[in-house]
Amino acid sequence: MLSGLLLIGFSSCKKDKSELGTEIETTFDLSGKQAISENLTEDANNLLNEVTETAGLTGAREPLISNGTTTCATVSISGGAFPKTITLDFGTTGCSSGNSPIVRRGIITIVLSDSLRKPGTTATMTFNNYYVNNYKKEGTITWTNTSTPGTRSWRRVVTNGRVTAPNGNIWQHTSDKSISQTEGLSTPRNLLDDGFTITGNAQTTNPAGNTRTSTIIIPLHKKVICDHIDMGSIQFQGPNHTALLDFGNGTCDNIATITINNNTPRTITLP
Repeated sequence: MLSGLLLIGFSSCKKDKSELGTEIETTFDLSGKQAISENLTEDANNLLNEVTETAGLTGAREPLISNGTTTCATVSISGGAFPKTITLDFGTTGCSSGNSPIVRRGIITIVLSDSLRKPGTTATMTFNNYYVNNYKKEGTITWTNTSTPGTRSWRRVVTNGRVTAPNGNIWQHTSDKSISQTEGLSTPRNLLDDGFTITGNAQTTNPAGNTRTSTIIIPLHKKVICDHIDMGSIQFQGPNHTALLDFGNGTCDNIATITINNNTPRTITLP
């Protein structure tokens, strides 16, 4: 009888460890996918700022200094008063602009309610067969200007987000973030010295229905001159564990690490 109980206990222990291992691998996977989602959204943020500044839709008229990330796109803007519709067409073969190696293709449509810098203005971005470094991006991003005197900030909401990786992996994501400009406020027409911090929450789901929610615990930092988020961390909640996604210490690179329950970190490379 005792040996039977020991066998049942041993089998249960093995099952528990197996289930925990599966849950941890799912968290590693979804944390990496969320990291990619974050960078794709930040890239869209750069495009929004640059195209509206270039087109004079921010309320400023001084000469513009920028990365030129939209120069290889065909840009069209509806005439007349606001709201305006902006279309960025990067073509079907892909192109890169400025000094960035990022290759974009497909179409982005932005509906802008008023001057981008005016409090209360909204900008809604959608995607048509749009890819960044062969990652297909879908869904809707809505910015709402929440600036107050002396600050520049937005609420940014991602709905129906969906990413398809070059290897065919698919995931869905949503988020609700607060964005604040922390660098470059005194030089509004020089985008190259701009830096932003990001706080808020997100959710990532794989085709099997596994979901991880996440909260930014150290504000993410994104410089316009960097192609990727360079600092900050996100905490993910698993069924019986937590994971920490760390974007680094401010170095412009495409490396992040994921640590679960303070175990050895895994390194991931962002596209």
